[in-house]
Amino acid sequence: MARILAIDYGMKRTGIAVTDTLQIIASGLTTVNTSELISFLKAYTKEEEVELFVIGEPKQMDNTASESEALILPFIVKLEKQFPQIPIKRVDERFTSKMAFQTMIDSGLKKQQRKNKALVDEISATLILQSYLYSK
Repeated sequence: MARILAIDYGMKRTGIAVTDTLQIIASGLTTVNTSELISFLKAYTKEEEVELFVIGEPKQMDNTASESEALILPFIVKLEKQFPQIPIKRVDERFTSKMAFQTMIDSGLKKQQRKNKALVDEISATLILQSYLYSK
């Protein structure tokens, strides 16, 4: 089986998580500068088989799209052009940043370590992917 790759898209940084090849466990992979995201994905998909991209869908509490959705949609168009063979699913990402921060606290990370926004993005991507796996 191929991996599923999740993307927590951000204006500056993007968190990335992947499943194992059996698609059972979601693990944080890395955080990349958003400007380098497509290049990173090209390199990654040359090394690893990816069957699906899961992208966080930011929503307001009333279920409408958040402002950051306007940044994500053009990225999805680029992603579809670069990887037409890999389908894309969207997953509601409400509260993932707060849950990621709480995960860092629960795992005993010190205050200085919790300020690492790249780690928050990576954990958020993992939570998005885990949410998708639960829904399958």
